[in-house]
Amino acid sequence: MTAPSLSPEDFQPLRSSVSDQQLSRPSLSYWADAWRRLKENPRAMASLGLIAFLLAFVSIGPYLWQVDPSAQDLDQIGIGPGADRSVTLAAPFQPWLPEQQATTLDDNVLGFTLAMPATTQAVRLVWTMENSARYRLYRNLFDPSDTGSFGLPLAELDRSYFEDRLDLQAGTYYYSLVMLDANGAETSSTVTEAVQVTRVISAAEALQRGLIESEGDAQLGMALELAWHPLGTDYLGRDMLARLMYGGQVSLFIGLFAPLAFVLLGVIYGSVAGFLGGATDQAMMRFADFVVALPFLLFMILFKVIFGIGPGESGIWPMLVAMIILLWPAPARLVRGQILQIREEGYVSASRLLGGTTTYVVGRHMLPNTLGVILVTITFQVPSAIFTEAFLSFIGMGVAPPTPSWGAMCNEGIKSMLTRPHELMFPALLISITVLAFNLLGDGLRDALDARMRGAE
Repeated sequence: MTAPSLSPEDFQPLRSSVSDQQLSRPSLSYWADAWRRLKENPRAMASLGLIAFLLAFVSIGPYLWQVDPSAQDLDQIGIGPGADRSVTLAAPFQPWLPEQQATTLDDNVLGFTLAMPATTQAVRLVWTMENSARYRLYRNLFDPSDTGSFGLPLAELDRSYFEDRLDLQAGTYYYSLVMLDANGAETSSTVTEAVQVTRVISAAEALQRGLIESEGDAQLGMALELAWHPLGTDYLGRDMLARLMYGGQVSLFIGLFAPLAFVLLGVIYGSVAGFLGGATDQAMMRFADFVVALPFLLFMILFKVIFGIGPGESGIWPMLVAMIILLWPAPARLVRGQILQIREEGYVSASRLLGGTTTYVVGRHMLPNTLGVILVTITFQVPSAIFTEAFLSFIGMGVAPPTPSWGAMCNEGIKSMLTRPHELMFPALLISITVLAFNLLGDGLRDALDARMRGAE
């Protein structure tokens, strides 16, 4: 059989177009591909934007809304968002001399009526006086016919007039006058009067608050606008928006700093235990089990005593120390498990054969390959730390007034949630949004950093 004849043209290289050599998808690094998959997760990106907004709210917000969170607006105590801010300019308060003022009594059983229009300066009431009679006066925010209670007892009197100046706010009050018998028991002679209280301010007070430029511009009866509080005020008249901003600084500082600290401690501890293995690993893990069994609240109280934190004082640092000392075993176990798996890989053995020290091998090869797990752990620990701070502040063991935090504000707001629900609703809503955002971001990071999902695409 003869060999075929070949010419030089038969050995020319195969020509191909550039398009034939292009890959269907450009080669991406591990982190670039993780970022690409994270961007494709709408819930994770929405939560990331929400976290960025919350951080800007507590860091940049106080520079934009320059209101002292401890300053009190005594004319607007416990008002809700969008409340009426109008105030009427009135004459300064003058002592009341009822015997020098003629008043037409009402035609009810006791002649119970107002002596003059009710304002936030005073509510002045008069009634018919019977011989040797005594009366008990009550005040209520709600109609006694609906609640079955007269409300707050103001005074027991043996005269026919009373001036109420106790914490008056604009709104409707229900005053109930009850006649007493000779033994001091209440009789059936009872009258309830609904009184509409008008918010007023004197010219001197308006000038002090910057509502008018000079007292010469003041005219009695003119309408003015008080300071604006977008989210209302609390039970002491402090601006809710300012307190939420400054309270968020405390809550997010604890929620971010504490997880970073105890996760870092757990990473170091778990990586050393996993790399060394053997009896050292077992001893270190048994110590971690011992730390898990320690009661958190007991150590929180112990650290407050050590730091000299008394009753009613903020325990921010004892709380941070308790979290760092007691919460590191969980991330330590997680990192240890990853290190035990990675140390059997070939590139780790090669690095050790080439003379790599323990510190080099752990820092250069092992920890970078567990960084995804560490990031996911931090994102899941942040909401846990925020909730822990909120819970401790809520029960009075964390941040104490006047230092604001979202948990402490919830503790204050729950006392008046039926009459002023916004004091509880806003801080509780921010806590819920923050916890939800970090949880959704943690889910997104877990999916994006999972190397097994790369091959599934």
